[in-house]
Amino acid sequence: QVQLVESGGGLVQAGGSLRLSCTASGSFFSINAMAWYRQAPGKQRELVAAITSGGSTNYVDSVKGRFTISRDNAKDTVYLQMSSLKPEDTAVYYCNADVRQLNYYSTYNYWGQGTQVTVSS
Repeated sequence: QVQLVESGGGLVQAGGSLRLSCTASGSFFSINAMAWYRQAPGKQRELVAAITSGGSTNYVDSVKGRFTISRDNAKDTVYLQMSSLKPEDTAVYYCNADVRQLNYYSTYNYWGQGTQVTVSS
């Protein structure tokens, strides 16, 4: 069983910064793409940023230039550095990973439990 454990959320003033971390644990062959999603109250979950195993990244337009996604493959960890935070960034942030299983041929998608980010104005 694979688990994704997130940390780093909290309360910050507008203009501030936070760094989220998400570490995968359990038995698996490797991790393909990893991503961060967010869901604000009353809104659908949206993709914030994603990164491939090779390091290619993509971002939703609203966070470009402010957020940076990165990963440490040796630690099975993905990060989201968030800067110049705005009240509209307030949401529960979820880690997502596409994990290749020990048999190599199967891949499953996993979610973390979510971490709250609140940006005050």
